[in-house]
Amino acid sequence: MPDLSLFTSLVKGAGVYTVLKSTKDVKLLFLQRFIRLFAYGASYIILVHFLANLGISDEHVGLFMTLTMLGDVAISFVLTIITDQVGRRKVLAAGALLMGSSGIVFALSSRYWALLLASIVGVISPSGNEIGPFRAVEESILSQLTDKDDRSDIFVWYTMCGTAGAALGTVTSGWMIHALTTSATRTELEAYRVVFILYAALGFVKMILTLLLSRKVELERKHPAYHEILELENEELLTETSSEENEETTGHIPKRNNSQMYEPAAANGGVLSRLGRRARSLLPRISSQSLSILSRLILLFALDSFASGMASPSWLTYFFTTYHKIGAGALGTLFFTTNILATLSNFTALPLARRLGPLKTMTFTHLPSAIFLGLVPLPKSGSGGTWIAMAFLSLRACTQSMDQAPRQAFLAAAVRNEERTAILGVVNIVKTIAQAGGIGSSGFLAGKKMWVVMLSGAGLMKAGYDLLILWTFLGLPERER
Repeated sequence: MPDLSLFTSLVKGAGVYTVLKSTKDVKLLFLQRFIRLFAYGASYIILVHFLANLGISDEHVGLFMTLTMLGDVAISFVLTIITDQVGRRKVLAAGALLMGSSGIVFALSSRYWALLLASIVGVISPSGNEIGPFRAVEESILSQLTDKDDRSDIFVWYTMCGTAGAALGTVTSGWMIHALTTSATRTELEAYRVVFILYAALGFVKMILTLLLSRKVELERKHPAYHEILELENEELLTETSSEENEETTGHIPKRNNSQMYEPAAANGGVLSRLGRRARSLLPRISSQSLSILSRLILLFALDSFASGMASPSWLTYFFTTYHKIGAGALGTLFFTTNILATLSNFTALPLARRLGPLKTMTFTHLPSAIFLGLVPLPKSGSGGTWIAMAFLSLRACTQSMDQAPRQAFLAAAVRNEERTAILGVVNIVKTIAQAGGIGSSGFLAGKKMWVVMLSGAGLMKAGYDLLILWTFLGLPERER
């Protein structure tokens, strides 16, 4: 009889038991992330080609990408700030509805401004990465529904669902376009529209899955503050009642201040005051300690995201195509390999996170990837140099995404439960803005063929981020759930 102890240890080490014992809501969130990233992966690979087939110039395509990211920042900021007050399920459902609506517009319209409006107001990912309010809200829910000791396992599987969905979406989209265009019945533009129909359908499927979530995903509110308000109102009511009784029994009319007398201006002021209190009630309350942590996280994550923009997959593809003269087939094999390595490496982070903790794990795994990234542009063009550069990129992929799950677990432990959604939303927004700045800077550097400055500089910035975040937060105590 075969010894199952090794198999059991591997299954336990991979976090399978943690996922199996998780709640239905956690599994639904995994499925939602897979479907969402599948849709992003299917659409981003054809987005530029779709716009070009409509006769849109490269300059307007660039403007489209920039405004899409800025629109995502604005929409995500508003939604994540009010999520815990309005309701997490409502925000996720609204985002899924916007995602499906954007897909419908792209499937039917050929007007640049209509597509731009659908991209800004709706949810379209120009790079295949996370966009919209989904990630911050889902990570906050996962942190609330998961015990502290299980968070690393849950976030690894959450990350894996995203990378696997994006990879399968990209492959599916490519084969769909190939199958539709090889037949004489559809043009290339019509094939692209079929992909956007699939994108819209997946958005509406995601909305249905959101409606299946239970009330447990909402923020657990504390009731003492509510009772204190009631007691204050009752005390004021009691004072007014006593004054009226005194007036009836003694005939003495108590003196009132002018501010207590009814006047139209005062009434209007009261309405405005109530509206102001209502608006302020939608904003989350963040403690001073969390604000201090947030300010430091913003600076560090902005540095890392700016470097990520400089070394984005689109610019790496352009580098290997123009400098090393790699053909489309070899390039596809290269990036397929790196994506597989990045996906599988997420599971390696689990035993490290259990032994070292989230902070040390995210630093010690991310630092090697930063070093290998800095080495990518150094080999000279040619058969030998090209193979070395490809090897450096593959070695970078081995540890590139191992920091994602530990970083999410670290953020969840560093802030309070009622603050997580807002703080994670702000962090993701800052990262998006910084990444957009990095992409813009790379355009200038790539135009001048300054590959060493661009890619080695990105690796140096990422290495600096790793060392700074370890020095800044080492010894930070975990917050209460």
